Amino acid sequence: MADIKYYDVILKPVITEKSMAGMGEKKYTFLVHTEANKSQIKEAVEKMFEGTKVKSVNTINMDGKNKRRGMVTGKTAKTKKAIVQLTADSKEIEIFAGL
Repeated sequence: MADIKYYDVILKPVITEKSMAGMGEKKYTFLVHTEANKSQIKEAVEKMFEGTKVKSVNTINMDGKNKRRGMVTGKTAKTKKAIVQLTADSKEIEIFAGL
């Protein structure tokens, strides 16, 4: 297991129709490091975004997609998504505020 710091855990937010619909229930979706576990994700969200308290974390491991370029085939990299549920008294995450 690699030594992952909290600032390396969250890579970027996932902005889709489904993730935007979840924001009404205080659910936020992030692309995270592939070796990060749920407790590391919870710690990273609470440290990076002030005033947030995490209720639960759900993770999804996604395999790479098959890609083809001419006759050469390959796969894209594996990724991991995390859906973070905040508590009712928690502050909103600011990066999603203008969307």
